[in-house]
Amino acid sequence: MLAQFTPFRIELGDVSIAGRVGGAGPALLLLHGHPQSHLIWHRMADRLATRFRVVCADLRGYGASSKPAGLPDHANYSKRTMAADMLALMRHFGHDRFDVCAHDRGARVTHRLCMDAPDAVGRAVLLDIAPTLAMYEQTSRDFATAYFHWFFLIQPAPLPERLIGADPDAYIDAVMGRRTPQPSPFPPEVQQAYRAALRGPGAVHAMCEDYRASAGIDLEHDRADRDAQRRCRVPLRVLWGANGIVGRLFDPLREWRRVAEQVDGGEVPCGHYIPEEAPDAVLAAIDGFLGVAV
Repeated sequence: MLAQFTPFRIELGDVSIAGRVGGAGPALLLLHGHPQSHLIWHRMADRLATRFRVVCADLRGYGASSKPAGLPDHANYSKRTMAADMLALMRHFGHDRFDVCAHDRGARVTHRLCMDAPDAVGRAVLLDIAPTLAMYEQTSRDFATAYFHWFFLIQPAPLPERLIGADPDAYIDAVMGRRTPQPSPFPPEVQQAYRAALRGPGAVHAMCEDYRASAGIDLEHDRADRDAQRRCRVPLRVLWGANGIVGRLFDPLREWRRVAEQVDGGEVPCGHYIPEEAPDAVLAAIDGFLGVAV
């Protein structure tokens, strides 16, 4: 896994961002979702590295990246702050302009990156999300049941931290297991890495802060964009799992076209964890859209 990649840990202001970098070609940033790390790309990264200079990063609060204590308004876990981390990381590696492929939480960071630094992002592939504001405003009982963690993790500290911290492995296995087919798409060593990361100091709190920010300050930023009629100028390709919740309860293309100028995409034959369940479909989506055959 990631045999062509070199680990990194880069100091960026108040945090250090960890991950791996490898390959040659146009710059491509890969971002993961909850409750995982850059290892979600283990079935794709080596193949992408034959055509791209690939940066696989752990978001702040996840994997081996820093996990600072949350501020009262959760601003240091806002998607604006997390997007700024990624912009600084790519500039550190010498990339002033790059493409992005991102899943779940990483795709939400990418949305904000496209809004705040549109000249830095050429194109973006977003995996299995609708815009955060749309999903909160259209919450139904079915969605709240399927995505219970959205509403559990935002409870005031330290309640969710204390409950998850009592058995973080059980949390990882339950949240990921209920949204994946069997047999599991996660190799044992990768699943163990996800578990180990959540057992680390500050990891549960950081994960909760990510979600608290999404239910608060991130919505303020999204509403400000809507009120000002600011739309995403970066071309987007949006994919969602045919067997997942996002496509069943929302209309991803319609919602993205409400906030972005250029959107295409469709469903792929899998559940939520698209990079691990359907890597060939993601590679096919990247091929052509980003202009480099893989």
